[in-house]
Amino acid sequence: MLTLNRPSNRASMYWTRSFALALGVSCALSITASAEPKDTNKDAAKDVPVYKVDPSWPKPLPHHWLMQGVPVMVVDKDDHIWVMNRPRDVNPDEIGAASTPPRTDCCVAAPAVLEFDTEGNLLQGWGGPGYVPGWPAEGNPRPGAGAEHGILVDREGNVWISGSARGDTIMKFTGDGKLQWEFGHRGPRPKPGEAAQPLKQNNQDTDVFPTGIFFFDLDEDAKEIYIVDAKRVLVYDYEGKFKRGWGGHGIPLSEIDNDPTPPYDWKTGPPPDQKQFAPALHCVHFSTDGLVYVCERGSNRIQVFTKEGKFVSSFFVHPSTPSRGPECGGPGSTMFGMCGTTYNLTFSHDVGEKYVMIADGTNDKVWIHDRKTGELAGSIGDNGRMAGYFHWIDAIAIDSHGNLYTGEVDTGKRVQKFVLLNGDKAKRPRPHE
Repeated sequence: MLTLNRPSNRASMYWTRSFALALGVSCALSITASAEPKDTNKDAAKDVPVYKVDPSWPKPLPHHWLMQGVPVMVVDKDDHIWVMNRPRDVNPDEIGAASTPPRTDCCVAAPAVLEFDTEGNLLQGWGGPGYVPGWPAEGNPRPGAGAEHGILVDREGNVWISGSARGDTIMKFTGDGKLQWEFGHRGPRPKPGEAAQPLKQNNQDTDVFPTGIFFFDLDEDAKEIYIVDAKRVLVYDYEGKFKRGWGGHGIPLSEIDNDPTPPYDWKTGPPPDQKQFAPALHCVHFSTDGLVYVCERGSNRIQVFTKEGKFVSSFFVHPSTPSRGPECGGPGSTMFGMCGTTYNLTFSHDVGEKYVMIADGTNDKVWIHDRKTGELAGSIGDNGRMAGYFHWIDAIAIDSHGNLYTGEVDTGKRVQKFVLLNGDKAKRPRPHE
């Protein structure tokens, strides 16, 4: 683990990303030198969040560290931004400095857990393959799939991580990287040389997670862990004891089928409005009014529940995008899983969290939807490599002043900060994302 001194702030140059938004309509994007949002319908769109990208964030990493894929990030109670970085995503041409002797001046893969302040200074970094026994994807060197995936920081500053490979679980560390506890419920690791073939689902088994734990969240008041897995939401206490669970539209675990979700013809219309969840379930988060939001990437949908599992509502996110099927990865595919629109989400900064902001790694946008009605209100970004654009955005989080942070996987391999331009920017304590 490396702890760093905090360098002094420095002046930075900003590009402004402005949107002209009409209610329910996304209008043209402009990148200008202006510091004010442009709006042709101020009465209709004045409360829709407007952002400008800060291209100087974060500051350069020390020690020739190079960031890799960022599937998840979170903001803690002190507005520190914690990034889950996948060291195994590194390509050979990126780490010439890691050889002995170094064959190039730069670089080496950065640690798995990176902590930044709001100015973009790296405060510390720790973790990665071999860091402790049982680290995510132990013994599975395949980049990207099956690696570090989840990260949360609780009110006491403990860091919780998870992995999405066979045999992975949730592990709890102190803020400086000392292992405290693990959730258990591990399935077996693949044997050496064994192909990691898909395992048959068992949505009624709450004892073991054979394919790891892809995404989770904490209800710290109730001391409960929420996990999305296969076609279900499962809730455990802090000792790892199962408490309750449900499937799509709130159906009981006993009614969840264990068959693969069939494909659909996306060219003829949106995903079917089916009752069962369609994996992958890609996030679970709580709103301030105590509702549970689940990213159902396999159906381009957000489903909303009470904490007891009662279905409240759902809405689709850019449903014309293919969400599953033969064009979404697998042998012979050129897409490598680039399907679905609901990779992750966060909520707007206003008191009532009027908007839900959804990271869409297929369209490379952040969609802004009305949280209660599900109606589209705007978007941020587009496909591209410049500041303010995205390639395979996967992570999204927001700080107590409403500034937005994003992370990218695949070859995106970066994090970005978007500064809130409008609305109430007063500090507002928020739960972790």
